[in-house]
Amino acid sequence: MKRLFPKITKTALILVYLVIVAGALVRMTGSGMGCPDWPRCFGYYIPPTDIKELQFIPNHEFKRGQVIIKDEKLWVARETFTTTANYNEADWEHYTKHDYAEFNPLHTWVEYVNRLVGALAGLAVLFMAVASFSFGRTKSSVILLSWLSVFLMGFQAWLGATVVYSVLNPVKITLHMLVALLIVALILLILDKAKELTHNEKIFKYDGFFKKLLWFTLLLTIIQVILGTEVRQFVDGQVKLLGHENIHLVMQDPIINFYIHRSFSIVVMATNIWLFIMNKQKGLGFAKTSWVLVLILIEICSGIAMYNFDFPFASQSIHIVTASILFGIQFYMILESRRNKAVIL
Repeated sequence: MKRLFPKITKTALILVYLVIVAGALVRMTGSGMGCPDWPRCFGYYIPPTDIKELQFIPNHEFKRGQVIIKDEKLWVARETFTTTANYNEADWEHYTKHDYAEFNPLHTWVEYVNRLVGALAGLAVLFMAVASFSFGRTKSSVILLSWLSVFLMGFQAWLGATVVYSVLNPVKITLHMLVALLIVALILLILDKAKELTHNEKIFKYDGFFKKLLWFTLLLTIIQVILGTEVRQFVDGQVKLLGHENIHLVMQDPIINFYIHRSFSIVVMATNIWLFIMNKQKGLGFAKTSWVLVLILIEICSGIAMYNFDFPFASQSIHIVTASILFGIQFYMILESRRNKAVIL
């Protein structure tokens, strides 16, 4: 099991990234409220596909917790019962966690798939934690970090529920994204420690300033993610206000954070070019500095496309997913910088 642990950890990491991809698709399609309750969807484990399933039907059995939409409100079955010819309000209770009562089958199933991928990732992280016991006393930190990942996955699921209950509160969405990145960082740390135990790690040259610059560039990326999340919230609000048919009007008068986010990308690119040049000149061995520049270029290009070409299909998803991959690579380079064989003066 110990030899398989790195593969198990990589699988968990991939699935966590798939959750981020699924979340990006939810944002791209505006499906955040596709399932207005949690953990079920309109009270079903497998959500409805037609609005008729969410309407009052005479002589029909409704199970406890199932939801209908009536008078533009959500109503939850108090108990399992069969309806009579007429609607009886005593059989239902008003859903009070929010007042969002709309059904769109596309939005519902996009959000449902997002939750399924999240559940699968949670199981993978749990399996990783169980497998971590194979290290025994050799590396207790791997066991502790693995179970911390399980806790964070549970916290992330709870946070996802609060996002729904708050009807997509911007602060909670930003926190949701940051916790996802924290889970990525934690699993990468576990993977790095597992490689140390299996003696399967590459050795890098050491440069103190380079290592500090790695941390600085990671901080810049986190700031960009926070700014970008706030800009996306503004865009979502404008689309809801103006309608998707007027998406060309969304960025006519953007918030100040948009200009900061756009200008800040120059600082991010320049700092990482500095890293790339330093790595080449000193032969430090960090090949991933090239990957970082490519990802930042994709980020900038997708941002330009969204602003100048009215949010082309998948551009928002590409922007979000690329940022999360960029964060993961930058953090892993920091972990790699701890393995050194010589001091560069």
